Amino acid sequence: MCFAYSQFIKTFGSVAETSHIRPIEDKIISLLHQRDKRAVELIYTHYGGTLLGVISRILKSEELAEDIFQDAMVKIWKNAASYDKSRGRLFTWMINICRNLAIDVLRSKKFQATLKIQNADQLVSSENAPSYSFNPDQIGLVELVGKLKPEHIAIIEIIYYKGHTQKEAAEALEIPLGTVKTRLRIALRELRQLLGIGHT
Repeated sequence: MCFAYSQFIKTFGSVAETSHIRPIEDKIISLLHQRDKRAVELIYTHYGGTLLGVISRILKSEELAEDIFQDAMVKIWKNAASYDKSRGRLFTWMINICRNLAIDVLRSKKFQATLKIQNADQLVSSENAPSYSFNPDQIGLVELVGKLKPEHIAIIEIIYYKGHTQKEAAEALEIPLGTVKTRLRIALRELRQLLGIGHT
């Protein structure tokens, strides 16, 4: 995308609930059946804000919501022939597609792992807080942790498996606290990359 979709909505708005929506829906349905890509433009303009909002409320992540919204648009385009007007509004059908995609992502192991690693990231700055919220065993990261460098595995094990604070880890490993923080950040970054979720 050339710019964030959320910015598009802030600029142009969404009129999904205006009084003239029925004729717009009929036009979009007709264009979809004709495989005319103007239908996508109309969906963006008249429904985009609401559809994106549904996804955002489920995932609590604007960036991820925008990605899933794009997936939803592709699914809407590809599955247009399955829409049955007699069973409900196009708007409702599209909302269900967006909601179901978002829920699938929310329930995925990858998403849960991402949340856990993000929580762990937030704890890097704390010297005394034990990191019980991130457990590699519970989120299926054991094999990935084993792919890290030995010094990074040692940090993960002592902090996240054994529940020691960063300060305690520094004392146990006989290394500076700053080194613990650095190795921990690198370890978490490597785990994100192995999961294919990028890094910040």
